[in-house]
Amino acid sequence: MEQLPEVSKVNKSRWFSKECQNYSMYTTGSNIEHLEDKNIQSSTTSQILEDSNTSKHEETKETVISRTEEIKPQSICPPRGTLNRSITVGVLLFMIWCVIWSVSGHENQPDGNLVGLFIVFYSALIGGKLLEIIRIPSVPQLPPLLGMLLAGFTIRNVPFFSTHVHINSTWSSTLRNIALTLILIKAGLGLDPQALKNLKRVCFRLSVGPCLMEACSAAVVSHYLMHFPWEWGFLLGFVVGAVSPAIVVPSMLLLQKHGYGTEKGIPTLLIAASSLDDIIAITGFSTCMGIAFSTGNVFSNLLHSFRNIVSGILLGVVLGIFVRYFPSEDQTNLALKRAFLVLSMCVTTVLVSNHFGIHGAGGLCTLMLTFIGGLSWSKDKIGVQNVISIAWNIFQPLLFGLVGLEVSVASLKSNAIGVSVATMSSALLMRICFTFILMSCAGFNLKEKIFIALSWIPKATVQAVLGPLALETARTSAPNLEPYSKDVMTVAFLAILITAPNGALIINLLGPKLLAQQDPNKIVV
Repeated sequence: MEQLPEVSKVNKSRWFSKECQNYSMYTTGSNIEHLEDKNIQSSTTSQILEDSNTSKHEETKETVISRTEEIKPQSICPPRGTLNRSITVGVLLFMIWCVIWSVSGHENQPDGNLVGLFIVFYSALIGGKLLEIIRIPSVPQLPPLLGMLLAGFTIRNVPFFSTHVHINSTWSSTLRNIALTLILIKAGLGLDPQALKNLKRVCFRLSVGPCLMEACSAAVVSHYLMHFPWEWGFLLGFVVGAVSPAIVVPSMLLLQKHGYGTEKGIPTLLIAASSLDDIIAITGFSTCMGIAFSTGNVFSNLLHSFRNIVSGILLGVVLGIFVRYFPSEDQTNLALKRAFLVLSMCVTTVLVSNHFGIHGAGGLCTLMLTFIGGLSWSKDKIGVQNVISIAWNIFQPLLFGLVGLEVSVASLKSNAIGVSVATMSSALLMRICFTFILMSCAGFNLKEKIFIALSWIPKATVQAVLGPLALETARTSAPNLEPYSKDVMTVAFLAILITAPNGALIINLLGPKLLAQQDPNKIVV
């Protein structure tokens, strides 16, 4: 009985020591786990920091690489940019020519029409590009169409090229008529109803008055100086009486971009009036050409011309209403379909009207069709204009190259150039003075009136179409009138050669000096 407590004490001591060991193991383990958690957290934090530093390093490395790639000059081979685009377009046109060559007959021979058109197109294209590259310090860039015109003139008057380049007159006339159609489409789509409404009085005076005054002045001077009949004098007057939107519009847009003359709407006025000016000139030319090549009396010819004008306007209104609703708004590629439909309709009407001798009806139909159709297209109108601009970029070198090809120095009379320049200069001087007078009561100051009068002289696109048109008509229907048509062609060529570069220089040089500048950020176009 006495040994039990001792045993119990021993057991208790053993139990206590065991519990102490368990407690120490528990505390040690918790401390180890706590330290491990801290180590894990610290390692995770350091890993996160390392990852962030690595990502930042990689991002900076990528930005440095991208900036280095941007700074790194582009390799010459393979070419990029403008050179690549030019080569691509050249190869595409060459392949189109190869396809036509494979299905055509004798036209693919070295003296055929296709080879001639190929040479004229690329020569005019190169001439325009060279004029863009050649820059004179402190002088605005000359219009590329001048280089295209000189390229065709060089092909015609250099003996080696003139003996190898042959283009049928029918092909040349058809291509120029298509170019005229594109000009009329651009003019019809470029008419802004809001601008015409706001500037209707001064715009009407600026588009109708100077054109009619220059046409009448050219008719009088050519009748007494060049011995033209009155109908041919007025025909020549309407040829040289049209202003060129190809020069006026880009120059006005550049001035408008920098805020010159925008407070009184001078760039908008000139852009809108240039299209109306061309409409008046083309209508007058068609009427005079119908009278010049007809055999009846004057009254019947005027009645016939009036009938052609009315029929062209009515047909254009009907077709314009049609293209407002066809294709519908729910179709895809709407701008491309509308542009193709308008282009096909307008080219067909112009060519068919010329085939039947109704020269003015097709042009008026084109203008009315595009103007009425464009009223309901709103924002899609810009897409149609872009497609038409692409087509114009193809036909522009052909147009001016073919116009230069029609002028032969060997066939000119000894005094033809001097008389032609005198006739054109006299009519142009009357145009400038009359424009200044018409703008005197329109709310413009002296500098603005001088600028508007001088900026109304460039001539290019309409003269390039109408001048050869009279020559082609005389060759096919009235060979006895060919001398008059050749003189008209010479005056049109000289008008482009003289007024196109000088007009562009005058607009770009005098615009910043004579027009008040407004902040471009505050301009509402």
